[in-house]
Amino acid sequence: MKRKICVYVGEELVTQLAAAAGQRGATKSGLVGAALDHFLNVTGDQDGRPGVDERLAQMGRQLDQLTRELKFVCETVAMHARYHLTVTPALPDAAQSAACRIGAARFDEFVTQVARRVDQEKPLIRETLDRLDATPQSAAGEHGDHADRAPMNDRSLDAHVAAVSISSTPPTDQADSDTRQAGLPEGMQETAGQGDQRGTHPPTGARASGLQLVFRVFLPFAACYYLSYLFRTISALIAGPLTAEFELSPSSLGLLTSAYFLTFAVAQIPIGVFLDRYGPRRVQAVVLVFAAGGAALFGASDDFLSLLVGRALIGLGVAAALTAGLKATVLWFPKERVALVNGWMVMLGGLGAVTATTPAEWALSWIGWRDLFEWLAMAATVIAAIVYLFVPDVAPASSANDRRPFAGLREIYADSRFWRLAPLSATTIGTAWALQGLWAAPWLSDVEGLDRTALVNHLLAMAVALSIGALLLGVLATSLRRRNIQPQAVFGAVAALFIAMEVALILRWPLPSYLPWCFVAAVGAATVLSYAIVADYFPKELAGRANAALNVFYIGGAFLVQELVGIVIDHWSIEGTRHPMIAYQVAFGVVLAFQLAAWIWFMWPRTQAACSPRLRRYSMEAMVVEVQQMRS
Repeated sequence: MKRKICVYVGEELVTQLAAAAGQRGATKSGLVGAALDHFLNVTGDQDGRPGVDERLAQMGRQLDQLTRELKFVCETVAMHARYHLTVTPALPDAAQSAACRIGAARFDEFVTQVARRVDQEKPLIRETLDRLDATPQSAAGEHGDHADRAPMNDRSLDAHVAAVSISSTPPTDQADSDTRQAGLPEGMQETAGQGDQRGTHPPTGARASGLQLVFRVFLPFAACYYLSYLFRTISALIAGPLTAEFELSPSSLGLLTSAYFLTFAVAQIPIGVFLDRYGPRRVQAVVLVFAAGGAALFGASDDFLSLLVGRALIGLGVAAALTAGLKATVLWFPKERVALVNGWMVMLGGLGAVTATTPAEWALSWIGWRDLFEWLAMAATVIAAIVYLFVPDVAPASSANDRRPFAGLREIYADSRFWRLAPLSATTIGTAWALQGLWAAPWLSDVEGLDRTALVNHLLAMAVALSIGALLLGVLATSLRRRNIQPQAVFGAVAALFIAMEVALILRWPLPSYLPWCFVAAVGAATVLSYAIVADYFPKELAGRANAALNVFYIGGAFLVQELVGIVIDHWSIEGTRHPMIAYQVAFGVVLAFQLAAWIWFMWPRTQAACSPRLRRYSMEAMVVEVQQMRS
């Protein structure tokens, strides 16, 4: 039964109703009745779609759920911020760039995983809330009361976080693992997920005491570096006898002595890889045998070619002397002591330069240079045996390193900070080695006019300055780091003083000849600073390769400087028995120009940073600038 009712509607609605009735073949009353029935039906229509009240109820439940989840999110963020600000120690300025670089890679991986979970509709927060709902309320209440009663310290917080991670982290599938590996930098992929097992490391069951570390780790590698320095600097002392016996020109003498640096530089990258893969003990013991063979061949040579081959073998044999010691230092000594231990090692190694002066002069007058090299060959053999028998071994590298032995080199050579440091290291430390190892003696003889005794005394003073400089630079870098003055600033200042001393030599300023030449020798120990800088730039598992990569520039620079100076001096004819002063001044001036350009290149970012407005360390602007610099 239908009843008649009267309603009032707008003229526009009446027009639309009439048009709809005409199109569908229905009456106006039927359309109005169907519309009212659909609107007023609260249990759903014939299609099974919910009505208005049911939809409103669903929206209310969804809002309640969203409010609950937002509470969890807000509390999680607040607790993370509190723990981060109160427990996490502040990073030093030198570590900020590396942290930002790793953080940027982690953030990219974070975004990738979020997108993947959203696409798969498997939200992590839902899994976490479901586990929380399944947790007994009594245990949660007891834990909450305990947390309210006693605030967490560093150690309890670490244990708490570890417990939560073990109990609440869902098992990850293979896609999660692959995605994480793909998101990391190339040099870190092979070590991700391995914990402390990074390449080579000291075995946990063989923790040595401080005294044992000195006798079983430090001293054997310091002896290797001592022998390396002796081989490197003895050329200045035997240059005269070699020139007289084999009638060598300055360019031939420069080629002979620089052959040591050439093979030394070529071997650095493979040796760095082998150090990270097999450890310093095995690598050092094996390659030092080549030095013994080269010294024996050098002492028995009767022509220039055999001299050249013997000198090249010596350079190959001692190519791991410093990098193996540095690798052992990084593995066995705490990071804050690395610069100091490196300083002691370079200082003791510098005693080899001391031995290559007055003591070697006595040996030359007693047994001659040939027998001297035969004795050095025996000494190299004995030291190689000591390293192999007494130095503790380290755990072998992971299988990932076996499959990709050169992994990480791309990360090292792609780092813009490395390319700021390398040119200055090559032109500063390489020049100091080249001058002390060869051209200091001809300068003192031809320019200063010193006799043999005074020349040897100058070389002795330079060798002592090298040893003392290594120790002082190590102590200085360690003490200044505590005052937030990084090794980069110290290295820049040392390079500037080195340039000033070279200017004093070239322009013949009225200074005692001991002063500039001793400072030149001491700068050869600035490797203490540059290796400490590289240790801040790269992780431990890349220490051997990073030091070797930098060594390529040291040794390559010394090779080029020794040969370049000899070529330039050859353009002037001999006046009597000596080359003219202008020949040495021009040769040293050319080297000085390269040093000045490298110093400006190294200091330019620091100058810009000093002139720009200082951003707060933890401000958003500062973090954005750091991330942009790392990605560029």
